[in-house]
Amino acid sequence: MMWEKVWNQDKIAYGGDYNPEQWPEETWEEDMRLLKLAHIDTLTLNVFSWAALQPSEETYCFDKLDKIMELAEKNGMKVCLATSTGAHPAWMAKKYPEILRTDFGGVKRKFGGRHNSCPNSLVYRKYSVKLAEKLAERYQDYDNIAAWHISNEYGGECYCENCEKAFRVWLKKRYGTLEELNRAWNTSFWGHTFYDWDEIVLPDTRSEHLGAEQTMAQGISIDYRRFNSDSILECFRLEYEAVKKYTPEIPVTTNLMGAYKPLDYQKWGNYMDVISWDNYPSNEDSISGTAFQHDLMRGAGGGKPFILMEQTPSCQNWQPFNALKRPGVMRLWSYQAIAHGSDSVLFFQLKRSIGGCEKYHGAVIDHAGHEHTRVFREVKELGAELERLGGEILGARGNAKTAILFDWENWWAVEYSSGPSVSLKYLDEVLKYYTAFHQQNIPVDVIGEEDDLSGYQLVAAPVLYMTKPGVDERIREFVKNGGTFVSTYFSGYVDENDLVVAGGFPGRLRDILGIWVEESDALPEQKANKFVYQGQEYLAEILCDIMHLEGAESLAEYQEDFYAKTPVVTRNDFGRGQAYYVGTSSEDGFYRKLAEDICKEQGIEAAAIVPEGVEAVRRVREKEEYLFLLNHSQEEKEVFVPAPALDLIGQKEYKQGEILMLPAKGVGILKGQVSGRCFK
Repeated sequence: MMWEKVWNQDKIAYGGDYNPEQWPEETWEEDMRLLKLAHIDTLTLNVFSWAALQPSEETYCFDKLDKIMELAEKNGMKVCLATSTGAHPAWMAKKYPEILRTDFGGVKRKFGGRHNSCPNSLVYRKYSVKLAEKLAERYQDYDNIAAWHISNEYGGECYCENCEKAFRVWLKKRYGTLEELNRAWNTSFWGHTFYDWDEIVLPDTRSEHLGAEQTMAQGISIDYRRFNSDSILECFRLEYEAVKKYTPEIPVTTNLMGAYKPLDYQKWGNYMDVISWDNYPSNEDSISGTAFQHDLMRGAGGGKPFILMEQTPSCQNWQPFNALKRPGVMRLWSYQAIAHGSDSVLFFQLKRSIGGCEKYHGAVIDHAGHEHTRVFREVKELGAELERLGGEILGARGNAKTAILFDWENWWAVEYSSGPSVSLKYLDEVLKYYTAFHQQNIPVDVIGEEDDLSGYQLVAAPVLYMTKPGVDERIREFVKNGGTFVSTYFSGYVDENDLVVAGGFPGRLRDILGIWVEESDALPEQKANKFVYQGQEYLAEILCDIMHLEGAESLAEYQEDFYAKTPVVTRNDFGRGQAYYVGTSSEDGFYRKLAEDICKEQGIEAAAIVPEGVEAVRRVREKEEYLFLLNHSQEEKEVFVPAPALDLIGQKEYKQGEILMLPAKGVGILKGQVSGRCFK
């Protein structure tokens, strides 16, 4: 595997959002002293400066940004330079009110907040692109620009007249004719047939929606989400081209937000030089849940390393209870990001603001204004460690043999479905399978439906409700060639337009899985059936598929109700491979046992055998392998070193059979040879 740097850095970048424009200039030099003391080497600049850069329609002022850029260069700082287009200036909203968004209830916004610009406003697109181009032209000769940061945390939706007109144009490109659109949307239902493109309106509370997730016309609502994601992506792409015109060699990114439902990040990943994202778990979030988000973002970038663009060094500001990160947790979570593919550790924010809603969000430099704080000391210690690591690990990738399919359009369709159960949540079901692998330290890639399956031994696709063209063919070929496929209830029901695939469920997956689902029983909350798998009883919740075997063998049967003794877990031999089907939602113990059994059968190994509470993750670069050992527990753990290795953190050589002691919240990085398969 070739070493691949994803951006202009020679070590793991360390730094984050710095907003000196919010402070008097006489404080900047002291900020630089503190940041260098903390071993900060990368600044994200200019994120929300549009109003300062363009005080009027024809006037641009770069004097202050010039000083900031010169300050960064003088102090040896790399810069991730933002285009500032996440919040338009007040004068623009006043002069061009059509730039403002309309919300889901049809209310036209006034100036305020951020991401309040209609993505289909020609005015917004004109001036955002013009600003991006001016920035690139002005700073193109700076050799310390590591990356371009377009806008910031794109998101939200708009239901204004601009969007309604643009939606109709988008639909013409997608469907070609009204006849095809009417077919795809099944508009004969409830007399919704369209005879003119101008009859089509946006799906919101004024038309098809009873609430954000409850629509009477799923085809229209899913297409609106596709359109909205594409519209915002087009804004990114226009700015991308503007900066590439002057700086073609500098990578371009924008900060994504993990499993953020409104935007199809797998599609976005096709147009970004490198994925970057913002990681903000709470103290109560699961280890596996955070790991999943990292792997999801890495997958959106085609498996390449990504940029951790934001995390807090201490606390957040938007949760009901904004608890501090406990001592050691910031360092631990930073290394977790690196383990899962990040080539950076960047914070929001480097210095706490004194006003606005983020004034109590954590920062490297606190309101106290000095280095004598716990958070600063922890940041400084981690910065020193990352300096010692240098270029080690940069560009390294994973080498998982297990993958989970995750698809945004499928997510939208599952949760727009009118029935069978309000308890069915796509992300929750995916996480159950991911967690089962992760808790056993089985490396997992999170991939899209268009990605190549041939490099994997095991692919799981929980709740693959929407089977888009070509997906079943790729799965069929994968299993025929010896792969193992796992799917679940509520899979194979509809096509890409949310039209039911007639002929019996699971539709196009039926021959692969070797079953036919006749009915599906929706169980109310607090009610469950049961089944026995490998001698252990487990709960059957949310939905219970009542199925018939068509070549598959039953591995477990229901214990109760009129469908007692009918199959709930099945296995089908198909070609040289196997396909498993789980006809219900169950509990963690079942998924863990199922994952264990399948991985054992397929010879899929854990990254390492470690004590409970220790996460083991591999990254690989050419002939080097890096095994990350992350102790998320409150206790010291003993880890057996199976082959000679160097701990990059402690700079200690270990012989085969020696014990590495991991303190509570501690981290170890063992470097060994891939060819020797040191870590099993």
